[in-house]
Amino acid sequence: MSQTRSNKFEKRRKNTNAITILSIAAGIVLVIFLAIWVFGGGDDTTEEGTESDASENTSEDNNGEGNGEDDNGFLITDPDSNDEDAEGENGTEDEDANREEDDEEDEDADEDASNEDEDENEEDNSYEDRESAEPSDDDVAEAYTGDWDPIGTEQEGEHNTDFSDGSADRVEIKRAVSMVTGLSEDGMIEHWVGNNGPDKVIATVSDSSNTENYRVFLDWVDGEGWQPTQVEELN
Repeated sequence: MSQTRSNKFEKRRKNTNAITILSIAAGIVLVIFLAIWVFGGGDDTTEEGTESDASENTSEDNNGEGNGEDDNGFLITDPDSNDEDAEGENGTEDEDANREEDDEEDEDADEDASNEDEDENEEDNSYEDRESAEPSDDDVAEAYTGDWDPIGTEQEGEHNTDFSDGSADRVEIKRAVSMVTGLSEDGMIEHWVGNNGPDKVIATVSDSSNTENYRVFLDWVDGEGWQPTQVEELN
């Protein structure tokens, strides 16, 4: 009886030990499997993630180099480059401004020179320095003389007045009359140009509408041309 119980107990103990060993073995196998699954798969994921991150970082680095951005995606600007660009732009603007100022100064200078020439011509043609003179007849409204210079001439040698149309004398006489009367040479009507003595002429002229009528006395000056000596405004 006692031996039978002992055998049963021994058998039960062996079964328990076997079950325990199998449980431990199964647990170890499970742990190993989990470890392989976790660490092995995790490494692949990590490697893939690392490769992806590396690719993204490379792309970002390239973009950063092209766009001047740092690792955090912020735009990086070069102060020296900006200063150079600003200096270049400012330099160009300053050059343009200076060029415009120079052009304006040149235009002003040309305008001033033109105005001076006009003022000189007006002074030449003005009667501010004229003096009253004795009229040649009753048809004269006003007669005056002035300190007028000879008109100039291209004629050389001994002078004999040529009264024919288009001659050098007629051209120069017309120019001298225009100077003292203010009438345009193109619009001037020459009613009469005749002799008034040796190297002296009288020219009766008017404007194109015959509203302004003048009689001009001129003397010939050798080498200098015809010089107006007296102007009469006719009624």
